Amino acid sequence: MNLVIDFLDETNELSDEQIKKVETLLNFAAEKEKIEVGSEVSVTFVSNDRIQEINREYRHKDAPTDVISFALEELGEGEVELVGVNMPRILGDIIISIPKAKEQAGEYGHSFIRELGFLSVHGFLHLLGYDHMNEADEKEMFTLQKEILDEYGLTR
Repeated sequence: MNLVIDFLDETNELSDEQIKKVETLLNFAAEKEKIEVGSEVSVTFVSNDRIQEINREYRHKDAPTDVISFALEELGEGEVELVGVNMPRILGDIIISIPKAKEQAGEYGHSFIRELGFLSVHGFLHLLGYDHMNEADEKEMFTLQKEILDEYGLTR
């Protein structure tokens, strides 16, 4: 296992098996992306109300969304990178709305675990600096997402 993952299910809706599936999928993605062993990430599963609150506060969008990522490696204004300090790489936080995941699984006609996996990988890739702000970046990120999910075996 490459990653140290801190899971928090605020909804109490996920089974241990579902959380374990997300854990193995994220470790698979980390291996594929050659992420250092011991790197840390947190994954929190929340309600629509909670993700809407976070979306409003941090992204100024007053609506629930499916996944939000907070990359901790992006230096903010006035922050200094610590070089030569032997600390684990802390990638950041992934927050996923369980109601949105269930709703989208139904809309797309695939399983809840496939949608949960998709959102987890999508959030994880954002932590690694991937984005979809323009067409070229979107193509790169979405191709990689699909490769990871297909190779792992979570196909549509």
